Amino acid sequence: MTRVAILWHMHQPFYQDLATGEHILPWVRLHGLKDYWGMVALLREFPGVRVTFNLVPSLLVQLEAFAQEQARDRHLDVGLVEADRLSEDDRAFCLDQFFHAHRPSMIAPYPRYADLLARRPAGTRAFSVEDMRDLQVWHKLAWVDQEYRDADPRVRALLEKGRSYSEDDKRTLRQVELEILRSVVPEYRDAQQRGQIEIATSPFYHPILPLLCDTDVYLRTHPDTKRPRLPFRHPDDARAQLQRASALHRELFGVAPSGLWPSEGSVSDAILPLVQEAGFAWMATDEEILGRSLGRALTRDERGRVREPELLYKSYRVGSIDSGTGGVSCGFRDHSLSDLIGFTYSSWPADAAAEDFVGRVVDAGRQYRERTGEEGTVFVVLDGENAWEYYQDQGRPFLRALYGRLSSHPELQSVTMKEACAQPRGSLTSIFPGSWINGDFYIWIGHEDDQRAWSQLGDARRAFEGASTVSETARARAYEELLIAEGSDWFWWYGDDHSSEHDPQFDDLFRRHVRNVYGSLALPVPEELFRSNITTRQVAVSIEGPTSAIHPTLDGEVSSYFEWLGAGSFEAEATSGAMHQVADRAPTIARVAFGWNEDAVYVRVDASCPAVELVGRGLSVSVTFLSPVGYRIVTDGHSPGGATLMARTASGLWEARPCPGLRAVAGSVLEIEVPRASLAAEVVSFVVALTRGETELEHHPRHRPIELFLGGR
Repeated sequence: MTRVAILWHMHQPFYQDLATGEHILPWVRLHGLKDYWGMVALLREFPGVRVTFNLVPSLLVQLEAFAQEQARDRHLDVGLVEADRLSEDDRAFCLDQFFHAHRPSMIAPYPRYADLLARRPAGTRAFSVEDMRDLQVWHKLAWVDQEYRDADPRVRALLEKGRSYSEDDKRTLRQVELEILRSVVPEYRDAQQRGQIEIATSPFYHPILPLLCDTDVYLRTHPDTKRPRLPFRHPDDARAQLQRASALHRELFGVAPSGLWPSEGSVSDAILPLVQEAGFAWMATDEEILGRSLGRALTRDERGRVREPELLYKSYRVGSIDSGTGGVSCGFRDHSLSDLIGFTYSSWPADAAAEDFVGRVVDAGRQYRERTGEEGTVFVVLDGENAWEYYQDQGRPFLRALYGRLSSHPELQSVTMKEACAQPRGSLTSIFPGSWINGDFYIWIGHEDDQRAWSQLGDARRAFEGASTVSETARARAYEELLIAEGSDWFWWYGDDHSSEHDPQFDDLFRRHVRNVYGSLALPVPEELFRSNITTRQVAVSIEGPTSAIHPTLDGEVSSYFEWLGAGSFEAEATSGAMHQVADRAPTIARVAFGWNEDAVYVRVDASCPAVELVGRGLSVSVTFLSPVGYRIVTDGHSPGGATLMARTASGLWEARPCPGLRAVAGSVLEIEVPRASLAAEVVSFVVALTRGETELEHHPRHRPIELFLGGR
């Protein structure tokens, strides 16, 4: 009998900006509708199948927040706005964002959704109110779990209707959404209690643990590489990520987790004592790590079969008593079998794919028995959510065909990872440092953009260590931001190895979290954290520079077309800053104009509401100068002249400074006049932010500051 240990890895980055409460991207919620509940609920049909689910804590905390309506993202909020009340910005956002789904399997099968996509190039003018409402519905309906589509009368009715949806239909879909989200964690608990699944975990915010312990571990495979400014060496952070993961798991599922999928299968000798100390009995990684640890390549024949199955199809005890670890049991995934499900079978008929997979597993088990005379264990570990977008009917036909064959095949027995690793048959005194991708860490530290980000993270970590006078609350908030910024996902999207249209959002989120460390500690934010780290595909930001000197009348109104004619301008990006409140029509910055003359620098801010209303909503606009560094202008409508010049002291605090001639007037727009003498610079650069108290809701430009060359007088 060959044992088959399948681990489905469920993971999302931590999309929330703790400073604003906003969730930047919608993937936790959308995958919650389609995968997180449905993948485990499907097992009720196959009581003889046993599998393992790895649920990353950063996913679980966000999922629970959405389930309890304590989290918002702009996609959700704009989707719930009554279609006839959508602003032009909202309508543009819908066209830009509401088609993020695999077209052949999630858009093309639905004529109305496909028609809306075909008309998108014509822009918002081609979309009526009814069109926008239908798009709001299909953006979510396409993600609803297949079981709900088949069995729930509300969802069936929406699918059958197809178009001309009402606001009541949208409210019904929202009820279905909350119902599914609230069922996720209970469904896993139920499956665990009936003994059908094991639930494993990963480090809390999904960091690459070996790199937290020492970024120089990367030199093992790339000895001549460039490195961050200083090595990042914080094993205590790795320990905290593991301990927090175990604590959340106990809170949600009632028991401590037995096993760990280290983020991206990343392992090293340095993490072994931390894994064991946190109470984990097993972990898993990739076959290439096993080969490198053994000092021999695990090759395959022309049929894709491992030539030395006796090495791969068993668990190992990793570490030794002499090394102080005592050892941790480890399973090594069959890379080829895992990738067949993740990347190949989606284009196959479901039965043919399941038959091929099971045939390969049976063959691997027979080879192992022929070589050893014992029963082998085949480890299959892969992403449990993203692949199904590319399968027919969300992969449910394939999974049913697979589980059915696993249940009935006389030579196969499905087991949990804990069962598979319970009695290791091999041993490794040392494990090679690397991940499931190429057996190294290049993806997360090999590119200059990665190294720049690690340098920024290291600088923030040292700032945290040196901030001894702040309150415990502030330190705790800063440390949480550090742990979030240590997550692997930010580094995954840096460099030339992976890219998506959401690269700017991931880059922005990483730098937000690092900036929030400094903000929590009341320390100056380094200028580079206001600039994009992306160099391989530069973020497109259009800033038009000034063409001539300007002499505007400071009255809060655009009193003449000509008064700002020579100014530079910047159209604010479609940011989701503060948009967790979009249902309440929260204001946002829409445009920034800027210019100068021989006496002053001018900034004009256009908001989505009259600027004078910002004060009434408890908001203020600030202009933070990155050059000359250490100055900020805060407008609040109460100070003499309408604005205050703040300067950063040596201790890192902001204090007001006299600034004769500084003025700000809010009316339809906000106009600010800054005396050139107060800046004493030939080149100034700045960002404009919308804040509520000490909380920054948004700043513009998001990826690099506005630069203004003043020259001589």
